[in-house]
Amino acid sequence: MGRSRNRRYGLGGALSALLVTLAGCSVVANESEPEPVRIAADLQLTGDGSALGTVYRNALQLRVEQVNQLGLLGDRRLELEVHDNRSDPATSTANIERLAAEPDLAALITGGCGECVVSAVDAINTRGMPTIALAAPTNVSSPVGERPFLFKLGPNANHNAFALTAALAAADVETIGLVTTGDQYGEDGLAEMTDAAVRPNIEIVVHEQVGGGADLAAAAGRIAGHDPDSGILLDPDAEQLGPDAVVVWTSAALAGETAASLRDAGYDGPLYLDAGAAGDLFLAGASRDALAGATLVFTETLVMDEVVATSPAKAARKTWFRDYTAQFGTYHAYSSFAADAVALVVDGVNRAGGTDRAQLRDTIETTQLDGLTGQLRLTQSQHSALAARALTLVTVRGDRWRLGG
Repeated sequence: MGRSRNRRYGLGGALSALLVTLAGCSVVANESEPEPVRIAADLQLTGDGSALGTVYRNALQLRVEQVNQLGLLGDRRLELEVHDNRSDPATSTANIERLAAEPDLAALITGGCGECVVSAVDAINTRGMPTIALAAPTNVSSPVGERPFLFKLGPNANHNAFALTAALAAADVETIGLVTTGDQYGEDGLAEMTDAAVRPNIEIVVHEQVGGGADLAAAAGRIAGHDPDSGILLDPDAEQLGPDAVVVWTSAALAGETAASLRDAGYDGPLYLDAGAAGDLFLAGASRDALAGATLVFTETLVMDEVVATSPAKAARKTWFRDYTAQFGTYHAYSSFAADAVALVVDGVNRAGGTDRAQLRDTIETTQLDGLTGQLRLTQSQHSALAARALTLVTVRGDRWRLGG
């Protein structure tokens, strides 16, 4: 999309003078033209990652509109432009390099492709571009010394693994099958689950990689036909034993396909899902049936309509849940991450008193917010914001996710 600003979001026309505080109190509009704060997003809007990229775009647009409507930047106005990387790391790198070179761009938000943002680290560092990544792999924000301008909002693999193994231990699970993708986040999952399973003495008796053209049915058959005592596959005609439980560490779409394949292969035991498998609030078709009773590690934002607003932060999350659902017809788990990326920029600009990149980076690095996703904390040694205590357990009951494991 080049240098052109393909979109500007916020209230226009007669409403542009109306600024309303979060408490609902009116303020006098500044008659002068608001100072623009430009941010850009590099997202997968076409190609393999387009489903999640579209969710991120919708959430970013909605939150930017709300920021301007509520006057959260005072006499400044937030402007967003969205660029499609076509789910291609090379295109993403070119987008990021070009955007980082624009001196009036305050910050950059990148989507779910970890490889995309990691490949552009040199350009981000050279240009001093504060960048908030929505991708989950650990290497997006670590090591901090090599990524001083990169901050991550995606779920953390170590936190997810700890929560999953705690839930497994509580259910007296002793053996598990682990299904991961073959990418960096899948590698994170294997490493973190292996470490986290040691203390509760849970054994990973079979591990399969899926996605990227792998034979999903064959992988499911190897898990369903795995004898945890002998470590060998059972005869296809024998009773299917399998592990005590299966942990699926994949995207939402692939998790549904994996669950269906496991059920088709004869596995009828419990399923546990990593946060990467979170998606739409409601499930349909084969995924709904295969995932019945499945447990997912995520934040309570996914089921916020079931949560009592006992604090201002929870009230804000319920409002976001309603606003997003009203705008787009359903709720998606990851929408709040995109909204929180905007919140990090807004909070940083307000505390820094402007958009100087170095000052904005330093300010973002000291963020402490009760975000729409959960508690967000950043420090000089920790550039991954989502706190472990933000995670909870949700389960599939009927056609949707419900609170509780």
